[in-house]
Amino acid sequence: MKNIKFFLTLVLLLSTLLNYSQQKPDGKKVKVTGKVIEKGTNQPLEYTTISLINTTTNKVTAGGITDAEGDFSFDVTPGIYNVKVEFISFKPIEIKAKTIKENTNLGTITLQDDSTKLDEVVVRSEKTVVEIKLDKKVYNVGKDLMVKGGTVSDVLDNIPSVAVSVEGTISLRGNENVKILIDGKPSSAININEALRMIPADAIDKVEVITNPSARYDAEGGGGLLNIVLKKGKTKGLNGTFIGTTGVPDNHGISGTLNLKSDNFNIFTTQGYNYRSNPGSTKINTKYLNSNNEPTGYTNEDRDNQRLNKSYNGTFGIDLFIDKSTTWTHIMNYRRSVGDNQDNVNSNNFDSNNNFVFYRNRISNQYSKSENFEYSTNLTKNFKKDGHKLTIDGNFSTNKDKDNSVISDFATNSPTIGFDITKNNQSQNRSLLQTDYILPIGKNTQFEAGYRGNFLNQTTDYGVINNGVVNNSFTNVLEYKEKIHALYSQLGFKVSKFSMLYGMRFEDSNIDINQLTSRIYKNKKYNNFFPSAFFTYELNDKTSISLNYSKRINRPRGREINPFSSYSSDINIFRGNPDLDPSRTDAYDLGFLKRWEKLTLSTSAYYNVTNNSSQMVRYIEGLNPNNIPVTTTSFVNIAKEYRSGFEFTLNYTPYKWWKLNSNFNFFKSETKGDFTYTYTDSSNLTITGYQDLSNNAYSWFTRLSSKITFPNKIDWQTNVTYNGPQNNAQGRVLGIFAMNLAFSKDVLKDKGTIALNVSDVFNSRKRRMLTEIPGKIDSDATMQWRKRQVTLSFTYRFNKQKSDREKQPKRDGEGDNGDFGG
Repeated sequence: MKNIKFFLTLVLLLSTLLNYSQQKPDGKKVKVTGKVIEKGTNQPLEYTTISLINTTTNKVTAGGITDAEGDFSFDVTPGIYNVKVEFISFKPIEIKAKTIKENTNLGTITLQDDSTKLDEVVVRSEKTVVEIKLDKKVYNVGKDLMVKGGTVSDVLDNIPSVAVSVEGTISLRGNENVKILIDGKPSSAININEALRMIPADAIDKVEVITNPSARYDAEGGGGLLNIVLKKGKTKGLNGTFIGTTGVPDNHGISGTLNLKSDNFNIFTTQGYNYRSNPGSTKINTKYLNSNNEPTGYTNEDRDNQRLNKSYNGTFGIDLFIDKSTTWTHIMNYRRSVGDNQDNVNSNNFDSNNNFVFYRNRISNQYSKSENFEYSTNLTKNFKKDGHKLTIDGNFSTNKDKDNSVISDFATNSPTIGFDITKNNQSQNRSLLQTDYILPIGKNTQFEAGYRGNFLNQTTDYGVINNGVVNNSFTNVLEYKEKIHALYSQLGFKVSKFSMLYGMRFEDSNIDINQLTSRIYKNKKYNNFFPSAFFTYELNDKTSISLNYSKRINRPRGREINPFSSYSSDINIFRGNPDLDPSRTDAYDLGFLKRWEKLTLSTSAYYNVTNNSSQMVRYIEGLNPNNIPVTTTSFVNIAKEYRSGFEFTLNYTPYKWWKLNSNFNFFKSETKGDFTYTYTDSSNLTITGYQDLSNNAYSWFTRLSSKITFPNKIDWQTNVTYNGPQNNAQGRVLGIFAMNLAFSKDVLKDKGTIALNVSDVFNSRKRRMLTEIPGKIDSDATMQWRKRQVTLSFTYRFNKQKSDREKQPKRDGEGDNGDFGG
């Protein structure tokens, strides 16, 4: 019975498309449009089939399928038809003898779910893993085998245009100035890279990649933004999913989602616990030079990292359907993580003739604990007119991170063993208030306006004790306060095949950076206008081009401004710069989208100009107690950065059983600026150093994903990535190749799925950096954040289809801009 119903639906869909494609091209055609929504929630129903049946022959003559907004549009020869609207597990609607002589809008059609059919029908049809749209790419996480048992970082590393470095840094089209949103709102985490490693991949519904956001979004993020949309079931009744995971190195976890929906409410929860080990290593070989570029000494440093993390992530929420047009949502989230990290550093030191001088061993045992509580509420009011909507949001969170380390230091040229104790305690409170109003004006015009207030208070208490004595060079308390008020409005309209969206955003920023121990207080207060303009031209139903512009800002935070953030090695130190200023970017984007029957192509050429750009630099900063030069890595503002590039993304389905996704990005980065610093030499003389940071860098990366479905419900997925080499002002980063494999098998009548994936098959994800500073240092560094990992997972579903439709109410920053680009 299940297979018969699914087969009949598939035949209906194919016959609709076949008949439509065989119509004579020279006949007069009119356009049929409309919208399909779900009764009770008013959520749009994507992939609903609309069929026009000839009343004489009783054959399907034309038809179409709804898009993500529930809208449909197709051409038909004028005549009298029976109109049939169908969606799996919903009661169909049929309009008898509808006369269609001119362009006809069938209006909004409401379908009611059929609970009697829901338990009988199992649907294996899938959306493609990557949906390509003109203004963004949408990555559907549930269909990707690679991320089973993984984290959000693993998800992002599989997305077109996105790259995650071995250190966990996220970049979009090669640009690290990326804004991360969760359900359309800024993440409440203190360290976003670490937080993304805590959230399990199974909690994510999809990720939206928006390379050039409109005025509706925060102006933060010169490289664009990524919106991570969490799961929230919408199927009526009680349903859920449970997932168990195990792997090598240790990667064990259990998670589950439950959803209970009625006509008056929708209760949902996601719970998960994970125990993960992430062994890694770093090798740094450094040659120290004099002013004549002659060697004065050598240090070969090897680090072995053994990281263990135990984390819990729990979300509970409820949608209250106050009436047919008003929904009030409450969501509470609690995350807790405990980690142990042993960092074992071995270094061999040599003189200028490469003769061994002494050996040193430095072991750091770090204990970390992180707790985050977040509450969010959303009130959505839909007015009578389709698209007329008001939303009010509140988001409140508190976050505490504690890192404590005990460091032992032994050297063969020293009679004593050193003991250091470090602490890095951070606390953060964030509040966000916003409201958004959307007003359709006429048929093809839409006005939007809104307010967002973002308030952040973060304190970092960092301390170092050397052999019982406080080290004042590292011990400090840093306070960061941020108050940002934003107003925006935008107007979109469509004229014939042209769609235009004009927007303006105003942000008032008031930022305090206070070094409480040093009694240094800095206030940065500024306000800016951020215009945006988007133009789209539809060459035909399947081909569009666009031209977009927006102004963006990147405010330094976290490790960029924290002057005391690393003490694992006292000869290679990372230090933030609290004097960093924000950078501002003008972003231009020219896009082209073309759809064929089996292929979708999206290309984009982009050009960004960033003023006051922040760059990472390395320089000598004095000597350690063994007279070894101390190399410091930090951030500085330089004059300008020009970034241009070209990318394309392909979705290709050569056969029903084979899907291919490919992404290629080539970019050029031109930097203009210099850096002056001071350091103390072996004679205690203060010397001024100078570095010319002007540089032209070319690089590229590519990703190919292949998914093959074999008989007996077995899937095989392969992902291959290559990040090309890149020059910078102080050296070169070499290319990185990696491959991931995954297999899955449906069991228990499609209620269960067994999946096996291998991350980094060849153990090749290693970042190698060559640094050359004339007259100072010449180093070769190789870092591997995580070694090859094998993961086995089992998924069990009850009262839930494998490919359940999980539509989300739109939030600010979560949806697209309809017909108006952006």
